[in-house]
Amino acid sequence: MFFATRPSPERIATFLRNSQTLPLSYGPVGLLDAPGARQVDEAQVAIGYGPDDFARACAALGRWQQFDVGWVTTYPRQAPVAAGTSVAVLIRHLGFWSLNGCRVVYQVDARDAGTRFGYAYGTLPNHAEAGEELFEVAMDPRTLVVTYRIRATSWPHAALAHLGQPIVRHLQARFRRDSLAAMARAMR
Repeated sequence: MFFATRPSPERIATFLRNSQTLPLSYGPVGLLDAPGARQVDEAQVAIGYGPDDFARACAALGRWQQFDVGWVTTYPRQAPVAAGTSVAVLIRHLGFWSLNGCRVVYQVDARDAGTRFGYAYGTLPNHAEAGEELFEVAMDPRTLVVTYRIRATSWPHAALAHLGQPIVRHLQARFRRDSLAAMARAMR
C-alpha cells in the first residue's frame, strides 16, 4: 500500500491485523534454495569474531536491528522471529511511504552448535513485491569470523512496483548495503 504521508500508528496496526490471515503471495516456502530460483541477490559482511560476537549478532538479528537503516521500519518493532509471525514493513522513499506485509516462514537455527542463526520472511499479497528474504548470522567454526548475510529473490507484485522496477531494484540494493552497515553498527 502506498501513502502520500506517513501512515498513523492506528493505520499500521489495522494493516498488521489484516495481514495476520493473508496467505503468502508466492510459493513454495524455501524459494531461495529451490532449483531454478529466480534471480537471487546476496550481500555479506564480516561483523565480528568469536562466540561472544556471534551471540551479540544473534541477539541483534532477533531484535530486527538489520532494519535500523533510517528509512525502513518493522512493526511491531520487537516481533518474535518465529515462523508464522507477521510484520509490517514501512518504507519511506521518493517522497512517499509504502507499507508491506511479510511473514516469518522459517528459521535457521544452529545456535546449539554455535554456528548459524537467522530467519526468512515471505511476502503477503499486500506487499509491493512477491518473494522471500533471508537474514542470517554465522560463525565460521575454523576461523571464528562472524558474518551477516542477506539473500533475497523477488519480483513485482503491485502495478506501481512493476512500472518502477529499476527504482525498486535500486532501493533493494540500497537496503542490502544499509542493512549490512546497521548490523555492523549493532556490533559496536
